[in-house]
Amino acid sequence: MSSKVVVVIGAGGMGEAIARRQGPGKNLIIADFNEELLAQRVAGLQADGFEVSSKRVDVSSGESVRELAEEVAKAGSVEQVIHTAGLSPAQASVAAIVSVDLLGVALVLDEFASVIADGGAGVVISSMAGQMYGQLTPEQEFALATTDTDALLDLPFVLALTDPGAAYGLAKRANQLRVRSASRFWGKRGGRVNSVSPGVISTPMGQLELEGPSGVFMRAMIDGSGTGRIGTPSDISNAVSFLLSPEASFITGTDLLVDGGVVGSITTNPVRDVDSKTGRSSKG
Repeated sequence: MSSKVVVVIGAGGMGEAIARRQGPGKNLIIADFNEELLAQRVAGLQADGFEVSSKRVDVSSGESVRELAEEVAKAGSVEQVIHTAGLSPAQASVAAIVSVDLLGVALVLDEFASVIADGGAGVVISSMAGQMYGQLTPEQEFALATTDTDALLDLPFVLALTDPGAAYGLAKRANQLRVRSASRFWGKRGGRVNSVSPGVISTPMGQLELEGPSGVFMRAMIDGSGTGRIGTPSDISNAVSFLLSPEASFITGTDLLVDGGVVGSITTNPVRDVDSKTGRSSKG
């Protein structure tokens, strides 16, 4: 059994693609809340020759994340940690989104800062929604970046959230900001940590969003982008692989936007003024 451990938190489409990219020759550990999905992923990977095991984790629970970090540290040298777990606006309520997408990421950054190996690296999957979330003051951004994790959900502007879409955007912006702050603590152990912000990706979650209330807007964004296509899980795993590699040894505390040019397009040439809630264009 390899002594080099790769941990993938989240067994969805992106998580599986990243596990397959980073797992060969390593002690691969996949963690998720959904035990049925975990069993399916492990069986498929084992059938393809991977050395893989699973751990159940509730990322919204500090105790559960701490136990995961302690268990994987016992398995060997924690070389890579990739956090992909999350909920989208079409899947969940405001409370669930901030618990998983906001608090969950903060907890993982805290706990794995204590176990990452010297020379190891981590990646958090954020979203282009975080890049586009412009509703925060500099003071609010600083609070999201630096507030103690156990007080994060008590910030007044977090408590005031009522719309799942806004909660998602804020949480994903917070992911990018928390990574900046966490890079100092990971660096004390010789580790690095960054985030990747995908655009619209063809995973079950992405397809659910395309079929939801914002689907028309999302398709218009894709059509107006530089690449003109939906992303694939391998597009994200390729970017993650670079950030985890020695070639990225001077990159930490930053966010890599992997969106096919969507943000560049809508910030310089808005897509037909399409309303993100109704999917309607003011230009007919």
